[in-house]
Amino acid sequence: MASNRLGRTNDDIQRVLSELLRRIKDPRVHQGMLSVTRVETTGDLRYAKVWLSILGDVDEKQFKKGLKSSAGWLRHELGQVLDLRYTPELIFELDRSMEYGAHISKLLSDLEVTGKSEEENDD
Repeated sequence: MASNRLGRTNDDIQRVLSELLRRIKDPRVHQGMLSVTRVETTGDLRYAKVWLSILGDVDEKQFKKGLKSSAGWLRHELGQVLDLRYTPELIFELDRSMEYGAHISKLLSDLEVTGKSEEENDD
């Protein structure tokens, strides 16, 4: 029962943070297309780890500084929207799964091209 509630809470936090991130005025945060890919909250709702995916060229150091400076405002707004006993402290991580997927796709296509050229050389 509790894990289902925690899952719903994670989904709610993800939905609200997606909306709030668009309202941040710090230019360090708006360097590319930003999306919240996953949220994991601890069982006591004290901490929430938020994974963000960014498309485009990003100065990662400046982006993290911008997020860190807006974390207090985000947490406050999150507490206003969601009715939770504790508003979790937000910990931001970059989600590199899209980059990793693109890298694997490129490797596979390179293997396919290499395999076809070897077949042609064998004939």
